[in-house]
Amino acid sequence: MKFLSSRRRHPAAKPLLLLVALFLVGGLYAVVAPSTQSSADTGNSQMIEEGKDLYAVGCSSCHGMNGEGGTQGPSLVGVGGAAVDFQVGTGRMPMAQQGIQAPRKQVQYTQEQIDQLAAYVDSLGPGPAIPEEEQYTTEGLSEEQIARGGELFRTNCSACHNFEGSGGAMPNGKEAPTLKDVDPKHIYEAMRTGPQEMPVFSKEVISDEDARSVIAYLEELHQQPGGGLTLGGLGPVTEGFWAWVVGIGGLCLFAVWITSKGARAK
Repeated sequence: MKFLSSRRRHPAAKPLLLLVALFLVGGLYAVVAPSTQSSADTGNSQMIEEGKDLYAVGCSSCHGMNGEGGTQGPSLVGVGGAAVDFQVGTGRMPMAQQGIQAPRKQVQYTQEQIDQLAAYVDSLGPGPAIPEEEQYTTEGLSEEQIARGGELFRTNCSACHNFEGSGGAMPNGKEAPTLKDVDPKHIYEAMRTGPQEMPVFSKEVISDEDARSVIAYLEELHQQPGGGLTLGGLGPVTEGFWAWVVGIGGLCLFAVWITSKGARAK
């Protein structure tokens, strides 16, 4: 009996075996599972670092080395990747020279570089992200939805961008740009980020569905042939000037004709 009792397991043996098993399972998970996550983090970190290098060369002189802003440019903390994709993707940034308003011009970066810049700026603080295609695509929208987009545009946008989205002059030398031939993604990003004089239209104000309707309305509007004399699209000032010249000039000629006819009658 003494011999048999010496072969019995120690009371702590079973908990010890359980701890060993848990340790082995945890070790196996640590070897297999984190590898995928680590790869994704590495890829994102690499994009941020590459974007930071591009930023240091092309943006830091105005916006500060860490995006804090300065006398030449505003802070980029919290503007989000969508603002970068819009400003750089339309050629507005980097600006060739300081001015009242950044004009649209030829794009200086590839889309890959724009994504890298957006990733870096996004890392400075949370903000609107670059939208997915389903957020701005106009496929599958009904005529009722497009009509609603027209109502929203006329209510919220036409005062600056003109009723046909051709843009217009604003105070202090600024202007609302034309919306013709603008990428739907950039129209969506402008709504969400409010570039320069444009107000921000959050999802609480204009939902993604309504944003798609506005974009669809503009696409349909710009596919229709325009009527009347646009005078090269130079704007209401030029058109008003010519209306004044023709109108007043016509009245003057009519007055001269009436006067001369009266003189002959006498």
